Amino acid sequence: MKIQERTGAGAGRSAAPAQPSVGDRLPSPPRERKPALAALAVLLILVGALGATMLVLRAGDRVEAIQLTADVKAGESISKDNIKSVMVNDDSGANFVAWSQREGLMKLQAKSTLYKGTVVVGEMFADKSGMEEGKATVGVALKEGQYPKGLDSGDNVAVYRVGNKSTGGGDQGGSSGSAGADSSLLVERAVVESAGATSSDSIASTNLPVTLTVDAGDAAALAQAASAGEVAVVLIPGN
Repeated sequence: MKIQERTGAGAGRSAAPAQPSVGDRLPSPPRERKPALAALAVLLILVGALGATMLVLRAGDRVEAIQLTADVKAGESISKDNIKSVMVNDDSGANFVAWSQREGLMKLQAKSTLYKGTVVVGEMFADKSGMEEGKATVGVALKEGQYPKGLDSGDNVAVYRVGNKSTGGGDQGGSSGSAGADSSLLVERAVVESAGATSSDSIASTNLPVTLTVDAGDAAALAQAASAGEVAVVLIPGN
């Protein structure tokens, strides 16, 4: 009887499902490789690195420009005493004047008033006019006898005020003699800028149009005498 019971118990145990051993697991399916995605990721990394490098390089692309250390009025020029060197980014599109070009810039004049701290760009300056500071140009129309023959541009002349007014008394000789007195001298030295008819002058005119450069302080008196036709010029040394 005991033998049967043991046999029955063993039969019950044999009926239980067999358990797989630890080393007998089923193999996992192989992972699917995607080389295209991997290549794209590498490409994006390279592009990002290249963009960061370009930004660093652009930020370091600087030029040495000119900055004003004092106000510069319209018509004035810069000098070594009112400028300094400053580094600026060259990616703004502004036409900065390089520090190495400062000598050439000194030969130009400001178009308008520029203020201290301004970084100079080329559009702020233009060629100097031929007029020196403190000078003025006055146009006169001279009749025959009021100018020497062969008067030409570049000549140096003295300008006198002449007229038919009598100085008193009936002695015409005395009157004409007083015309050469120092009191009738308007301009001690003037420069002839041009002498001769222009396309706008009347063909029938017998007057000689002359443009004179004089000191600014003499311009008003000369213009007044010229409007009255009482101006004569005399060549002087220095031509």
